[in-house]
Amino acid sequence: MTPQAALNTSRLGEVRTDWSLDEVRALLALPFADLLFHAQRVHRQFFNPNEVQISTLLSIKTGACPEDCAYCSQSIRFETGLKSEPLMDIEAVLEKARVAKANGATRFCMGAAYRSPKPKQLAQIAEMVKAVRGMGMETCVTLGMLNAQQAQQLKDAGLDYYNHNLDTSESHYSKVITTRTYQDRLDTLEAVRAAGINVCCGGILGMGETQLDRAQLLHTLATLAEHPQSVPINQLMQVPGTPLYGAAKIEPLEFVRVIAAARLLMPRSHVRLSAGRSEMSEETQALCFLAGANSIFYGDKLLTTENPEEHQDRDLFNRLGITAEAPRTHSAEHQHCGLAAAS
Repeated sequence: MTPQAALNTSRLGEVRTDWSLDEVRALLALPFADLLFHAQRVHRQFFNPNEVQISTLLSIKTGACPEDCAYCSQSIRFETGLKSEPLMDIEAVLEKARVAKANGATRFCMGAAYRSPKPKQLAQIAEMVKAVRGMGMETCVTLGMLNAQQAQQLKDAGLDYYNHNLDTSESHYSKVITTRTYQDRLDTLEAVRAAGINVCCGGILGMGETQLDRAQLLHTLATLAEHPQSVPINQLMQVPGTPLYGAAKIEPLEFVRVIAAARLLMPRSHVRLSAGRSEMSEETQALCFLAGANSIFYGDKLLTTENPEEHQDRDLFNRLGITAEAPRTHSAEHQHCGLAAAS
């Protein structure tokens, strides 16, 4: 049976975790106009199509990471010219959060270049989470691998979201990372989900993967026990000194296809147009929003790489008629998505 024969378009819009790989491949193979039609139709079932959730991402501990992720400027294994910086103090983080909130961000994401945080580091970050949440913002952290106890500590601090990307397909993974396994990543997602924290999980496109790899990544995400509440789709930001510098770039319309397929596979999730926007035309970004992307990072830096300036995003949003989505409470968001997974 061909992939196209496996797809029943009348079921698009159902919240499912039993997708077959052939169905995912069939979505990616649809004529472009048909794919965007279905994605926009389904997007309107679950979201206001003219609202986008806005997050700001801050690197709270930069560089000296022992992992060998072939895309990352923060790995200690590569000469990228990045200066390592220790964990920020809480007042410096709160000052950045205040600025982010004033600029319209509703979620504040904190990233630290760890393989896995040590107890003292996690305790400090838990205090940051409490303080930022006390400002009325949603909170998200990405700290590497977590066990069940660590996830519970962050839950007790009031963490709303934990980001831990799968990055690529399981079959392509070892060509990108060798210092942790794919199962390690899945185990962290399970620990986070079991603690009752919303999951933020997606991947990176343009790392030498095939279209089948992209389909396999989407299939893994869409068949987790519960869909990630946020699904960041990144375009590789090539960093001189990393092994993936000089890799062939993904074609823009292929990137839009992945956004649309993610929207159809995980209809209640926020699909984030994430890293790589600084290298996208406004037309490509507009197509991504049309295809169902409804979340972005706002601010001129994503950890250590470039992002569009705030005024550029405001101007584009004004011309597209897009407004910022109001924040949801942690409990309402998790309950909403939990019911979706069970339906």
